[in-house]
Amino acid sequence: MIITLKDGSKKEYDKPLSVIDIAKDISEGLGRMAACGEVNGEIVDLRHEIDRDCTLAIHTPSDPEGLAAYRHTTSHIMAQAIKRLYPDVKLAIGPSIADGFYYDIDSEEPITPEDLAKIEAEMKKIIKAAYPIQRFTKPRDEAIAFMEKRNEPYKVELVEDLPKGEEISFYEQGEFVDLCAGPHLMSTKPVKAFKLTSIAGAYWRGDERNKMLTRIYGTAFPKKADLEEYLNKIEEAKKRDHRKLGRELGLFMMSDEGPGFPFFLPKGMALKNALLDYWRGLHVKNHYDEISTPVILSRSLWETSGHWDHYKDNMYTTKIDEEDYAIKPMNCPGSILVYESEPRSYRDLPLRLTELGLVHRHEKSGQLHGLMRVRCFTQDDAHIFLTPEQMKEEIKKVAKLIDEVYNLFGFKYHVELSTRPDNSMGSDEDWEMATDALRGALDEMETDYLINEGDGAFYGPKIDFHLEDSLGRTWQCGTIQLDFQLPLRFNLEYTGADGEKHRPIMIHRVLLGSVERFIGILIEHYAGAFPTWLSPVQVKVLPISEKYEEYGNQVLDKLQNAKIRAEIDLRSEKIGYKIREAQNQKVPYMLIVGAKEEEDGCVSVRNRRKGDLGQKELEGFIKEIKEEIRIKAND
Repeated sequence: MIITLKDGSKKEYDKPLSVIDIAKDISEGLGRMAACGEVNGEIVDLRHEIDRDCTLAIHTPSDPEGLAAYRHTTSHIMAQAIKRLYPDVKLAIGPSIADGFYYDIDSEEPITPEDLAKIEAEMKKIIKAAYPIQRFTKPRDEAIAFMEKRNEPYKVELVEDLPKGEEISFYEQGEFVDLCAGPHLMSTKPVKAFKLTSIAGAYWRGDERNKMLTRIYGTAFPKKADLEEYLNKIEEAKKRDHRKLGRELGLFMMSDEGPGFPFFLPKGMALKNALLDYWRGLHVKNHYDEISTPVILSRSLWETSGHWDHYKDNMYTTKIDEEDYAIKPMNCPGSILVYESEPRSYRDLPLRLTELGLVHRHEKSGQLHGLMRVRCFTQDDAHIFLTPEQMKEEIKKVAKLIDEVYNLFGFKYHVELSTRPDNSMGSDEDWEMATDALRGALDEMETDYLINEGDGAFYGPKIDFHLEDSLGRTWQCGTIQLDFQLPLRFNLEYTGADGEKHRPIMIHRVLLGSVERFIGILIEHYAGAFPTWLSPVQVKVLPISEKYEEYGNQVLDKLQNAKIRAEIDLRSEKIGYKIREAQNQKVPYMLIVGAKEEEDGCVSVRNRRKGDLGQKELEGFIKEIKEEIRIKAND
C-alpha cells in the first residue's frame, strides 16, 4: 500500500500497519509525540490500522487536532481521578473544547472549587503510573449491559441512542473504563501540564428539563510554559471581565426581575450613544436610510418569512385580540414591509434600509452571560434590496464598511464563508447562485477566508467576520447574508428598465451585530479605558478645595458647552484621593484647578496614561481634546 504524507512524500508498505507504527517508522521522535492521525481527511486513533492506499497526516499536540486528542485524554484522567475519590459519581460526557476540556458528572456529594486541588493530585498519580490506554469494542446490546453493570445510567442512555447493530467503542486505562469514540493517546504518561480551572452547572444534554449536573473544566498543554501563559491570560481576562467592569464603572446592571434583559445606567448610555452616533454618521455617509419597525408583529408575517417554522422555539409569543403575535427575534420582516409600502423601480435600487432594532430571543437561563448572551438586544441591521447585477459590488461595499469599523477599534479579524444548512429553504439553483456571488466578491477583494460548511442562515449563505480581541479570543459580529428566499416568499417586485416586473435580491447585514455584545467586547478589549471619543466621561474637573468650586464649575460649563462629556468632583476629599478615584474610573483627562489656575484662567491637565501634562489654557485644551475626539484617536 502507498501512504501519501502531509508534505506530499510517499511511503510504501507490504502489510497493514497502525498509524502509530507508521509514525514510528517515519521517526522515533514523531512516534513519541504522535497524538492522533488523519486518514483521507478523517480523524482517527493512533491504533487505527491502515490496509490500503490513502493520504495520512500524523498530528502532535502542536496541531489543533493533536491538542484535542491530548486534552480528551486528560479529561479521562480527570474522570478516573474523580471515580477514585468519589466512587458513587455517575459519569456523563467529557469532551475536549476550544481552550481545554470538561467532564459532566452526577454527584450526590457536592464537589466545590476547593476540591479541585485534591482531584489534580490524584490525576498526577495516574499520569505517573503511565497506564497504557487500550481501545476495545462491544456490540450495542453487550455495551448497554456492560454500562448497566457499572452503574453508569448516562452512558447507557448514550448507547441506547445509537443505531442497532452499531459496534460501540470503549477506552480502558488501569481500572478505569469509559464509553468513548476517541481518539486518545497511547498512555497516560505523555500528559505534562494541566490545570482544573472551574466548576459550573450544566443540564444533561443541555436541556433545562433534565437534571443539573456538575461540570468540571480544565485545560492541558504539552509544555508547562504554554500552560502558564494561558493561565496568565485567564487572570487578565478576569480583570477585564465586562460584568466586573460594568459594575465598577457604572455602565450597566442586570436584575432578577428580568434575567437576560440588560439595564444601561447613565454612563453606559453615554457610551452606547457615542457608539451609535458614530454608527449613524457612517450610514449617512454611505447612503443608508434609517427606519424603525414595530417590536410585535402578527404570526402570519412570521409564517410567511419562515421564522415561525424555523425559529419558533427562540421566539416570545403572545395573543392580541385572540390572534397570535410574536415579539420580533429579527428585523428583516419589518424591513420587507417597508419595501412593500410603495412601488419600487430599478432606479430605486440598491435600496439600503438600516435599523437599530430591538429584538428578543429566548436563550436558556444557563447560557446567559452578562452582555455577551442576553435575551433582548439592539441589532444594527441593514437590509439592502438590489438587482442581480448589483450583488457583487454591494457585497464588496459592505465588506469594506465592516473593515473600516473594525480597524477603528484596532480589531484583527478573519472571514468565513458559511454554506447551506440542512434546515434550509429554497432551490439548489438559488443557493448556488448566492454562494457563488459571495465567493466571487471575496475572491475579487483578494480576501482570505475559510469555508464553514452547513452554517449558513436557513434562507441563504453568508460571510461571517470573526474579530479578535486583546486577549486573542474571537467573536462573530459582522455578517453579510445573501437572500433569494424572503423576496420570493413575500412576492417582492420592482419595475425594471424593460418595464416588466422583476424580483429583487436581499442582503441582510450587520456591522456590530448585537450592540450590547459589541459593547461587552469593547469593555474587555479596552479593559474599561475607552478612547476619549467613546469614554462615558471624557474629562473630570477636580477642584483642590471648596474655595475653587466656583472656578471649577465655570470650567465644567465651558467643557459641556463645547459638547465634551465632563463631570466635577465636589467632595471634601484631598486632591490625591480625587485623582486616584478618577484614575480608577478610567477617565481620560483630569483638570485640576486651584489658586494658580484660577488666577491665570487655565487648568492643570493630567492624562490617565501619561500623567501630569502641565498647565494649559482652557480654550487650548478644549481645542486639543475636540480634535482628538473628531479623529477618534486611540490613546
